[in-house]
Amino acid sequence: MNRKILVLLLISFSVLGLMVYGTQAEGKKVGDNALKGVVQDASGQAVENATVWLIPSSDVDAMAKTPTEIKRDSKNDEPLEDNLAANRDKYQKATTDKKGGFKISNVADGKYFVYVEPSDKEHLPGGDKSNKAISTAEFKGKTIKILVSGNVPADATYVGTSKCLTCHKAYDTEKKTLHKLGIRVAGKDSKLQDASRFPEFDNGLKKLMAGTKFYFYNFDKGRGFDKYMISEKMPSDPASVSFTATFFKDSDGKLKFKTENVKDISDPARTYTVEMTYGGGLYKQRYLYRVGKNLFPFVQYNPNGDDSYNDRTRKPWRDYHADWLFNEQTKKLSDPPIAKSFEKECASCHYTGYTLKHLESGEYIAGAVNDPNGEADIDGDGIPNELNIGCENCHGAGSAHVKAPKGKKASTIVSPGKLSTERSSVVCGQCHSRPQGNLKNDQPVNKDNKMMIPGTSRNDHLTNYTTREDAAKKDHWPDGIHSKAHHQQYTDFIKSKKYRNGNQLLKCSDCHDPHGMTNYKHQMRADVKDVKNSLCTTCHKANADIKKHMEAKTGVAEMGKINCVDCHSTKTMQTGAGLGKGLVKKDGKNYWMNDITSHLFDVPRKDNVGVKGVDPGKAMPIPYTNACGKCHNADNL
Repeated sequence: MNRKILVLLLISFSVLGLMVYGTQAEGKKVGDNALKGVVQDASGQAVENATVWLIPSSDVDAMAKTPTEIKRDSKNDEPLEDNLAANRDKYQKATTDKKGGFKISNVADGKYFVYVEPSDKEHLPGGDKSNKAISTAEFKGKTIKILVSGNVPADATYVGTSKCLTCHKAYDTEKKTLHKLGIRVAGKDSKLQDASRFPEFDNGLKKLMAGTKFYFYNFDKGRGFDKYMISEKMPSDPASVSFTATFFKDSDGKLKFKTENVKDISDPARTYTVEMTYGGGLYKQRYLYRVGKNLFPFVQYNPNGDDSYNDRTRKPWRDYHADWLFNEQTKKLSDPPIAKSFEKECASCHYTGYTLKHLESGEYIAGAVNDPNGEADIDGDGIPNELNIGCENCHGAGSAHVKAPKGKKASTIVSPGKLSTERSSVVCGQCHSRPQGNLKNDQPVNKDNKMMIPGTSRNDHLTNYTTREDAAKKDHWPDGIHSKAHHQQYTDFIKSKKYRNGNQLLKCSDCHDPHGMTNYKHQMRADVKDVKNSLCTTCHKANADIKKHMEAKTGVAEMGKINCVDCHSTKTMQTGAGLGKGLVKKDGKNYWMNDITSHLFDVPRKDNVGVKGVDPGKAMPIPYTNACGKCHNADNL
């Protein structure tokens, strides 16, 4: 071999070696914590030009250590979106190609929430992988598929739950949920309702149908909706009675009641027809009577109430705006004020496709989507309306979804399970908190009296649909943290560790099944074999041994069967009569247990509720006076 050929061979081998070395080095670099994946919608369509972000779990964890600010433009009440807004120039990202594919290279060791931000209007932010942090070790060398939610077109209209169930027959169980049973023609299910899970649903209605006379007395203008004491018997002081209301089943089969003036017997009696019931499945039922074009609520039945209780709110019957039917200044009977109608004050959180018109007569006409199987025809067009929460309250108006070809179905409807936790939870939270909207009442409607479209961000909801972002101070216990009034579960939840943490950001539907496919009255996803613990231990496996957990946290050995919910699901809120008297007495008085669970999931301590020196009947319910009090002296806890 001559010298020239030898030189050429050496050069060739050198170049080849460099090429091999370079390829190996690059391969090592590319394989170093690269996140690869594809973004699609549920129809399998690629989502192009979407930005995939890595949000460090440590940043979310740090946010969770700050007090939640309940206000618009808050910087820490949307765990993913607020962190992203503050760090867009710092977080790693990638853009999806035409096939929805992406890759983020050189990811530092750690845990991340993978958040998708679509660039089009057909899809919504988040993705089904956004709410649980994933470590570099878990995604290294793998390809992950992320499904994002579609979005409802701006011109979509409501079609009614019956249309949805034509294709989605498996969700027929929704008819059995309390969401669907809230407003009901008195004593009668619509074809969208099935009250079979609640055999005692109409116990209060039956009592009224059998004939009941109530005395309204001891008017107190300082109280809220129950300014009168109410009794089925003449009170000991007859002079304190203002008027009576006698319920009866009329010859036409309808429930009616007649008001009679006790202060002035010359004042003509008035008779009203009860058309609907409002609630009844669990803790209370109210009765909607008609005046002109509007409905008004009257009288509350508490199935867990007891006449022996001194607390007026915990008796079987409770006044509900009897003050609208009697004028204490003129001492005359009156009709309810038009501005307080159910349509204006309440219906937006119940009706599907809610609208509102204010007539020249002063009356308010609320609209709801036409559905041939709906509860009642409220707009006079001959077709029943859907007067309860249906599919479209959570998924958005369905007309475009119905018309879309199979491959485009998913991009035309909202799937809350594929949203970020903040966007998913606010769908429920808009009504399970107590904000005020454009109507200056507890309804979160915008300037057009419309409810939020599912998929809206929490901040947009607060900015455009509320004038007061959440519950008032009076609706909390003295600690200013725990809710006192009902339908404030979201008010508590967004302050909890479940909503903000560095591991898994829970949303309402993680624990509750909105479609009612479980048999639990509260639609829990719990295991039927262990209802009180199984939901918790699904995630908190380390604390599955409750006895050891209690000893570690309290230093007190368990003396009997204690469940997770006994301490962490304290019923601080009251909607009906509560669940009876507590088990620990102080000065001969009982502490009360309420009926709605705090969604903070903490264990309320005695020292944060001002129990010392407070009448037990007015003290915030805490585990030490309930579950622990069965065996332990709660004064020492």
